[in-house]
Amino acid sequence: MVFFRSVSLLSKLRSRVVQQSSLNNSVRWLQVQSSSSDLDLHSQLKELIPEQQERLKKLKAEHGKFQLGNITVDMVLGGMRGMTGLLWETSLLDPDEGIRFRGLSIPECQKLLPAAKPDGEPLPEGLLWLLLTGKVPSKEQVDALSKELRSRATIPDHVYKAIDALPVTAHPMTQFATGVMALQVQSEFQKAYEKGIHKSKYWEPTYEDSLSLIAQVPVVAAYIYQRIYKDGQIIPMDDSLDYGGNFSHMLGFDSPQMQELMRLYVTIHSDHEGGNVSAHTGHLVASALSDPYLSFAAALNGLAGPLHGLANQEVLLWIKSVVAECGENITTEQLKDYVWKTLNSGKVVPGFGHGVLRKTDPRYTCQREFALKHLPDDPLFQLVSKLYEVVPPILTELGKVKNPWPNVDAHSGVLLNYFGLTEARYYTVLFGVSRSIGICSQLIWDRALGLPLERPKSVTMDWLEKYCKKAA
Repeated sequence: MVFFRSVSLLSKLRSRVVQQSSLNNSVRWLQVQSSSSDLDLHSQLKELIPEQQERLKKLKAEHGKFQLGNITVDMVLGGMRGMTGLLWETSLLDPDEGIRFRGLSIPECQKLLPAAKPDGEPLPEGLLWLLLTGKVPSKEQVDALSKELRSRATIPDHVYKAIDALPVTAHPMTQFATGVMALQVQSEFQKAYEKGIHKSKYWEPTYEDSLSLIAQVPVVAAYIYQRIYKDGQIIPMDDSLDYGGNFSHMLGFDSPQMQELMRLYVTIHSDHEGGNVSAHTGHLVASALSDPYLSFAAALNGLAGPLHGLANQEVLLWIKSVVAECGENITTEQLKDYVWKTLNSGKVVPGFGHGVLRKTDPRYTCQREFALKHLPDDPLFQLVSKLYEVVPPILTELGKVKNPWPNVDAHSGVLLNYFGLTEARYYTVLFGVSRSIGICSQLIWDRALGLPLERPKSVTMDWLEKYCKKAA
């Protein structure tokens, strides 16, 4: 969605226009601010929010009764799939083009967002700035935000103790959600609400909580990895590294290629509009004025489901089962047989299909391009490439799958495995760290716009049968 349309905005921002692009018949001005006073993200939001509050008020007043579509019984019985029922400013998912962050596609983000090195992958901090402000930041702004996030990344001892109280065999996502809940005791929103803060100011302590949470989750996640799979020691943050680079470093991976992969991974997994389970859960829980820690912990529990974020571990495990049975040099015909064997056993081929997308996921494509650049001869990558040729025709032949193409999960595990992060059970934690950026960005705007408690109407099957009979 285009975030700023008014030419009058130019008089408010000390900036220079670096690019103009037309998206969905509207004009987007991509701006890079250069003055030192523009480096503070909070100040930027404080200036932008009143205009968007007025925009929402006008939208409700002028178009509040406008119908967006018809609700069918299939939608009610099918998990509300396809219903237009949420406001989610930070990203929009197109069935054919894939995800757009504030109107920018993934290739556009790779081109426009600042990187750690020339022609490198975008820095996640840059995407955070984009999601919150609708503007492409300068490298100086991203560096300032990186520094602020590092300053917020201290973890209280009680968080480690809460995680350590769990068996080391507990699933990494269980430990991660526990760590986030333990962080909640420091919530600035909760403190401000208890003191009686005016609702027009809700966004400010939400901003404080959100940036702190975004800063802290990589540290918590890295500790969980060290606790389960290594010697349990905490690897200190490196003040010379950015968000993605530091996450890789704290996990114990210091190769430049792995740091680049983590920058790409966090960026492309950060947000995927509001209807997916983790994003919707975070929004739903926050609509009750639960603070960002409570809301994000709930989102993580949704992400931990095998039909959502847990799918990324299932892909690598399934690929390794192919290799275990057929070897690395599997032929196309052998691969077809294995795919049919999987389907005939009542299982799905993990990593293929999507609830909204109807073409290959752009997040898959950019990971494939990364693999072609850094690991073209890796046997598992070559197997993934073969699957891209084999699986869609088979799923199309079944006639039951609306989208037979690979999604983001089809590729991420192979990349992580190549660089040494081989523990598939941990992969959803990486997803969770990434998703903090998108969920928290939208949550700040939920508070700024005063979005209400979410309360859809539910009905019984008896009601549906009577309603349909009467309508007929």
